[in-house]
Amino acid sequence: MKRFFSLILCLALAVNIASCSGKKEQPKDKDLYVIGFSQVGSESDWRLANTKSMVDTFTEDKGYELRMENAKQRQDNQFAAVRTFILEGVDCIIIAPTVEEGWDTILKEIQDAGIPVIIMDRSVSVDDKNLYLTNYGSDFLEQGNMAVRWLESETSSMSAEDNLRILHLQGTYGATAQLLRTKALEVAVSQHDNWEFAAQLYGDFTEAKAYEVVTDYLRNDKDIDVIYSENDNMTYGAMRALEDAGITYGRNGQVRIISFDATKRALQYCLEGKIDLCVECNPLHGPGVEELITKYRNGEEIPKHVYVEETAFTYSDLTQDFIDSREY
Repeated sequence: MKRFFSLILCLALAVNIASCSGKKEQPKDKDLYVIGFSQVGSESDWRLANTKSMVDTFTEDKGYELRMENAKQRQDNQFAAVRTFILEGVDCIIIAPTVEEGWDTILKEIQDAGIPVIIMDRSVSVDDKNLYLTNYGSDFLEQGNMAVRWLESETSSMSAEDNLRILHLQGTYGATAQLLRTKALEVAVSQHDNWEFAAQLYGDFTEAKAYEVVTDYLRNDKDIDVIYSENDNMTYGAMRALEDAGITYGRNGQVRIISFDATKRALQYCLEGKIDLCVECNPLHGPGVEELITKYRNGEEIPKHVYVEETAFTYSDLTQDFIDSREY
């Protein structure tokens, strides 16, 4: 009989321990702040660094669950992801939009669901600014103006009779970075009688596309003085095309190169004299976005648009130690 009761006691203890263990292993989803993140894609080194910053910031250890969907540069994929986030009842939605137009309806659906939304990196063009909480990202127009001011300084001694021929590589049409970096250059060209576009080519923010279109262009016209490339990856494609065509570039070369993003690889090329100007576009948005979310959750007022701090680099601004210390 004693053996029987001992067996019952052991079984009870085992069940109790298993039950306690089960409680410890239960997911703590209800304690996490769930974020649905629609990332535009993985088209560039900048984008990969941007994604990493978000993943590294919004961790379970810090009380978050990040549900990220890669839109592969298609707006309809973003719409599908957002509608999934709404059905899942996430606490916040972050969107890095492919292009500016076409967001009114989907943002209204998010608003109707009572979910705050943050527009990150690029911007959206909507009539009702109350459809989103805030917009966090770069001042793309100022980036373009930094490049223009540098080019004006570099060409200040040019004769009025000499034309400056600019080959302009544009990113994804309709994206904020493309629209505003393009605007800065187009305004500058219109204000300088001896500046002209050799061509404006569509590079889609990718190295492969830029290499293709620049290679094709140089078959018929090699008379260019400047390449204004709206991101680093397109710059790399253009550099390869110039090399194939036997055209020198960078410091003391036939063609000056202006590039946007200032990723490590581009800064290295700048230090080596292969790129003349790197205009910074900081991809490390995670901490800044988290700060805005924290303020929102605490009931604090937040600005409608927050710009990250950025600058521009020439070889004289750089050291190897500085480049090695960069996070992107």
